[in-house]
Amino acid sequence: MIGRRMPALVRAAYTAEMIAARAAADPAARWRHLERAHILSQPWAWPHTRNHISMLALAIVQRDRREALGQVVRIIVAAPGSALGRYPEGNTGRTRVGLTQPMPMPADLAALLAST
Repeated sequence: MIGRRMPALVRAAYTAEMIAARAAADPAARWRHLERAHILSQPWAWPHTRNHISMLALAIVQRDRREALGQVVRIIVAAPGSALGRYPEGNTGRTRVGLTQPMPMPADLAALLAST
C-alpha cells in the first residue's frame, strides 16, 4: 500500500496491541498481542517492520535463537512485501509459521481491515 497511511481505526488497534504486548507479564500473552499487531500491520511497511523488530526483541529476551533468526529474515522482507502487496493475509509473523503461509484471520481483525 505504497503512499497509503494506516487508517486511524487500524492504527488505534495496532497501537493498543503493541502496548498490550509490552505490558503483558506472561510471555505467551506478549506473543499473542504481537501476532495480532502483525496481522493488522501487514499492509503498511513501517508498522509491519516495527512489529517484527518487537518480535525480534522478545525472541532475544527469551533466548530463542530460532525465533530470533527467523525475525531477522522477516525484518528484511517485511517492508518490501508490504510495499508490493505481497504478504500472506492472517499470517501471525512467527518463525514457526511459513513466511508465505496465509492463515485464517481472527474475525475482529478481519472486520477492522475490511472496513478500510
